[in-house]
Amino acid sequence: MSFFEVTATDGQARTGLLRFANCTVPTPIFMPVGTRATVKSLWQEQLEEIGYELILGNTYHLYLRPGRLIERMGGLKRFMSWDHAVLTDSGGFQVFSLAQMTKFQEDGVLFQSHIDGSRHLFTPESVLETQLWLGSDIMMVLDDCPPGDADERRMADALNRTHCWAKQAMTEYERRADRGDFDPSVQRLFGIVQGGIHESLRLESLGVISELPFAGIALGGLSVGESREDMYRILQAIGPRMDATRPRYLMGVGTIPDFLEAIRNGIDMFDCVLPTRNARNGQALTSNGALNLRNATHAESSLPVDENCSCRVCRRYSRAYIRHLFQTGEMLGPELLTYHNLAFFYGFFAEARESIHNGTFPAFFEKWNRIPY
Repeated sequence: MSFFEVTATDGQARTGLLRFANCTVPTPIFMPVGTRATVKSLWQEQLEEIGYELILGNTYHLYLRPGRLIERMGGLKRFMSWDHAVLTDSGGFQVFSLAQMTKFQEDGVLFQSHIDGSRHLFTPESVLETQLWLGSDIMMVLDDCPPGDADERRMADALNRTHCWAKQAMTEYERRADRGDFDPSVQRLFGIVQGGIHESLRLESLGVISELPFAGIALGGLSVGESREDMYRILQAIGPRMDATRPRYLMGVGTIPDFLEAIRNGIDMFDCVLPTRNARNGQALTSNGALNLRNATHAESSLPVDENCSCRVCRRYSRAYIRHLFQTGEMLGPELLTYHNLAFFYGFFAEARESIHNGTFPAFFEKWNRIPY
């Protein structure tokens, strides 16, 4: 049985199934971000209660702390008591955005830890090795992700580096699989298309990455400072040209308008810290737009966070109560809003999948695109 199967289409929008060793995940899907082996403020049981079966971890952070302890504890999923699927990103973005004194070398990138200043070298092979002992179901290749406003020359350099690293990672992946170090039907490797907002570079990158036998293909380097118009132009140019037989993953994008445009152009997988980070700052995502519960207008409101939401938070707690929790610095406030925001995203994607199956995605798109986010 194949890892990925398309089950319905409506224009370029599509639904599918991702089959893992211990679960099957429908697409399009949002994946909560559990950077350091936790989705901030939620228990694993709460994620399961909402319905999530695929979450993210971050190779950079987990490699630095707690490191090989995870391997000794039986892998990331056993360590964090998560019985479903995990995708880990390569940590490349964090190397360039968080680490100090980052320096390219012929074989990889040298950096200093943001935690203690210790020096480390990430190579395509070492990043793959780390994700293998983490036990990730989906592993991402190391890539060079320059800022969105980088000029075309910097983007071209990043592209060449990304392509070289992708080929090295795939060579190592196949070598290790042939040696029997892991089961390639359990741990799969995704490639990443780069190129910024330059359509010609994106098409070049897509061609190179598509020629390699990756299990899935990701679009990286978007939502890193470029305009929404530029992002959508790239999605429209690249999304429908991506291999239809493999899952398509848009990295780090997390707003409703961006989801709509990406799904319309054939994207299957999404991740972002937005719903959890915004929740910790008192912002709820609702069917009527974003809602800042710190505002005094909610001080005496007996309404739920979202009158159209049936999550356990909206069934039980008022806006006034949750605002009180934030005003007094109680930990429960961020937990309740995080639960709601992730439940809201889960429901949004379930409705998106249903609309594609029913052939009504254009109406779904128009309905949600009218709401101010």
